[in-house]
Amino acid sequence: MSATDENECLVEARDVVLSFGRTPALQGASLAVAAGEIMAIMGPSGSGKTTLLHCLAGILTPQAGEIHFDGRRVDTMGETERSTLRRDRFGFVFQFGQLVPELTAEENVALPLLLGGARRTAALKEAGTWFERLGLDGLEKRRSGELSGGQAQRVALARGLVSRPEILFADEPTGSLDSLTGEHVMDLLVTAAREQGTTVIVVTHEPRVAAYAGREVIVRDGKVSSFSAMRMDS
Repeated sequence: MSATDENECLVEARDVVLSFGRTPALQGASLAVAAGEIMAIMGPSGSGKTTLLHCLAGILTPQAGEIHFDGRRVDTMGETERSTLRRDRFGFVFQFGQLVPELTAEENVALPLLLGGARRTAALKEAGTWFERLGLDGLEKRRSGELSGGQAQRVALARGLVSRPEILFADEPTGSLDSLTGEHVMDLLVTAAREQGTTVIVVTHEPRVAAYAGREVIVRDGKVSSFSAMRMDS
C-alpha cells in the first residue's frame, strides 16, 4: 500500500511537461506525496528531478500538466500568490545552504519569520531555540564565512524548518558534505521534520540519503519511472 492510500495527498504533479529551450526537462512526470510523508526523488544527473522539485514548490511553472497543493492549483497562480505560498507554507534547503553572507547565523535562521512579519526580537528568540537542538551552541553571531560546511548546512536546515512549514523541499542537502557530516544532517532533518509533522521531499542521487526516506521514486528522462512502497519502519 502506498503512502497516498493511507494519508491525504498534500502535493501532486499530474503529467507535467517543461522544456528549457529545445531541451526537454520533464516529459509527462506525475507524482503524489502524502501529508507527513518523507519522500526521496532519485535519478541520474539531468534526469529532471530538480526541475520536478522546483515545479512542486512553485518556483517553476510547467508548460503543460498540473501542480496541486492542498487542493489548489499552484501552476495557475500568479507570481505574487506563489511567492506567498513559498514564504508561508514551504521551507527550503539547498545543496550549498545559500546563507545570506551579510547576516549572522541566527539572523539567517530568523529570516523566514522576519519576512513573514514577525517582530525581530521574537524571530531571533525562536531562531535561537534551534542552535542547541542542532548542536550549534555558540555560533549564533558567526557569519557564513566563519562556519564549516556542516555547520552552515545545519543553519540552513534550521532556517528551512523554523517557520514550521507544511512541506520542506530539500535539493541535494548533503551534496557538499562528507559522508559522516551528511548522515548527521539527515538524522537531524528527519527527526525535526517528524517532530513537527512536516512533509519532506528530498532530491538526491545518493542511496545513503534516500535510505532516510519512507519512500523513493526514480526520475528518468523527465518521467517518474518507478516507485518503491512506503517502508513500514519509516
